[in-house]
Amino acid sequence: MSNFITSALKGLSITFGHLFSSHSKREILPASDNNYFKQLEGTNTIQYPHQKLPVPEVGRYQLDVEMDDCIVCDLCAKVCPVDCIDIEAIKATEAIGQTSDGTTKRLYAAKFDIDMAKCMYCGLCTIVCPTECIVMTNQYDKSVADLSQLTYQFSDMTPEDAAQKRREFEKQQAEKQAAKQAAMQKREDGE
Repeated sequence: MSNFITSALKGLSITFGHLFSSHSKREILPASDNNYFKQLEGTNTIQYPHQKLPVPEVGRYQLDVEMDDCIVCDLCAKVCPVDCIDIEAIKATEAIGQTSDGTTKRLYAAKFDIDMAKCMYCGLCTIVCPTECIVMTNQYDKSVADLSQLTYQFSDMTPEDAAQKRREFEKQQAEKQAAKQAAMQKREDGE
């Protein structure tokens, strides 16, 4: 019985020693720092969200899309191994602008959704993007109560606008087809 009491008192003394000596905050160091594993003073845990561990430069976290630079090429969706990127493109009747690197935009993004609940953070989508509009940010804390909140919608086109752009393109294609048939008919009549 005395061994039990001695052991309990020794354990409690260690616990109380840590409790009263650990009021100093832990210094936040990156894992690459030489002193990272030599920290013996302060608390063992960080006081999140007031303190945060440094994010590595090559870390892969939350995806973000700069829609002004997106040419809606669909390469990111095609290369994604888990199909977490959903893109719907509408052809424009004429050039609709340029990206920051000078690439001409010819497609509207009716839908550009990324389901971060499916994403495996491989970074393949960022590698294949020709205009570098899709990037991984340093945001990593995305706690939500419902998984549907992890689907981010980057396109700002309303369904009404998308339907209007589709009608404009179909009208242009019909006019081109009619002009082509008229030219063929004229050529046949001339022979």
